[in-house]
Amino acid sequence: MTDSAAPTTAPITASEDVLRRSREAVAGVSTGVFVEGEWTEAASGRRFDVVDPATEEVVATVADGGPEDAVRAIEAAGRAQKDWARTAPRERGEILRRSHDLIMARRDELALVMSTEMGKPLAEARGEVAYAAEFFRWFSEEAVRIGGDMTLSGDGRTRILVSKEPVGPCVLVTPWNFPLAMGTRKIGPAVAAGCTMVFKPANLTPLSSLALVDVLVEAGLPAGVLNVVCTSRASSVVGPWMSSGIARKISFTGSTEVGVRLLEQAAQHVMRSSMELGGNAPFIVFEDADLDVAVEAAMTAKMRNMGEACTAANRLFVHRSVAGEFSARLAERMGSLTVGHGVAQGTQVGPLVEEKALAKVEELVDDALARGASVLCGGRRAGGRGWFYAPTVLSGVSPEAALMSQEIFGPVAPVVAFDSEEQVLGWANDTPWGLVGYLFTRDVDRSFRVSEALEVGMVGINTGLVSNPAAPFGGVKASGLGREGGRTGIEEFLETKYTAVPRGR
Repeated sequence: MTDSAAPTTAPITASEDVLRRSREAVAGVSTGVFVEGEWTEAASGRRFDVVDPATEEVVATVADGGPEDAVRAIEAAGRAQKDWARTAPRERGEILRRSHDLIMARRDELALVMSTEMGKPLAEARGEVAYAAEFFRWFSEEAVRIGGDMTLSGDGRTRILVSKEPVGPCVLVTPWNFPLAMGTRKIGPAVAAGCTMVFKPANLTPLSSLALVDVLVEAGLPAGVLNVVCTSRASSVVGPWMSSGIARKISFTGSTEVGVRLLEQAAQHVMRSSMELGGNAPFIVFEDADLDVAVEAAMTAKMRNMGEACTAANRLFVHRSVAGEFSARLAERMGSLTVGHGVAQGTQVGPLVEEKALAKVEELVDDALARGASVLCGGRRAGGRGWFYAPTVLSGVSPEAALMSQEIFGPVAPVVAFDSEEQVLGWANDTPWGLVGYLFTRDVDRSFRVSEALEVGMVGINTGLVSNPAAPFGGVKASGLGREGGRTGIEEFLETKYTAVPRGR
């Protein structure tokens, strides 16, 4: 290791007052099974722990649902579907708009809950709360814009009526890394379309999702429309939902491995499927790029959520002529970040979500170093308690290093020098995944040429942020199926019906 990778400052801790407020916010969250408008304990009576990753302390316990709870939930969704589908679009939209307003009114409280259960710095958690609320506002407006069509057949004898109807009860499964926004991104279009739901949040970060339930209830969502079962054993809940014959759609965000298994199960009942799976985002800096813009964008694309994002810049490809300067500037920025408890004032980088995630990052960095990489900053754990890893920049990374073919999901930026556009496009596309890519250049022709050549569902040109409720989010190849958000997001929850009407003379 280089001298610049010397021991990092110990993570800052939260004051007693802030810790007290965060624990009070957590204590205010309902933690049972939510079925047909009622909170109950799990049928088994079991509960599982929710741990603060900054302190390794248990901050809450949540009802540990199982098959019996799952069956109750999907049957409730099935019973509620007909009446909910008949609800006026404006009414569905108003429920979402009220939910948006309630979320924003509780922004600080929800941010404290989120930061406590998954480590996200408080300022960033407030940002996610606003981002999450915006999905409800967006889909509140889409609810009244569900369209149709009427045309004549070619021979003029038949009116062709095309209408859109809710797909039916939906299975929603969300990940731990954006615990509020991933819920609203799925619940929003389902509510707008007139679909009932069964919802399983991640067991690592269930509290933000459970807090969202109370928001929707207060906003007027009828009993049975949303049913929530948390569990420490995902298959014991999701399996019964997938095999029930009641669910008509699965919307899943998570790993490609789990997504493939769910697609296999969905095939048994020919269920509509939306899958937002893994990523391995290339971040390409050409020789003519504005390095000020590129470095700032790299901070956004790499360090959002401590790097624990499927859109994170996983592989930083920089033209050899500017690789040294870019790496040094990025290391200076990342090395100056303050690591600490998510709720502590001044924290810019929180802990990773669990010890297993920390161990994986360590393993990937050690492999890169063994293959010749150099540490420009970080390169080690930060502190003795909590699952902290110092923001890290690696230079001279071999294309054969394991972190070039796996999602890092941590605050580690590996930089690889390239010599030509053809070479870097080959490297960028040499992956099973295709969620997002980033490119930086002043050449307009090149920006479009490279964007078109990248095998991804989303591209950021001279920006490190692509997520937006008004835009269709999703990938190609092993990164998934379908899109969330934007004008196409609600289509994932609608079926198209054609009605033929003979044309009278």
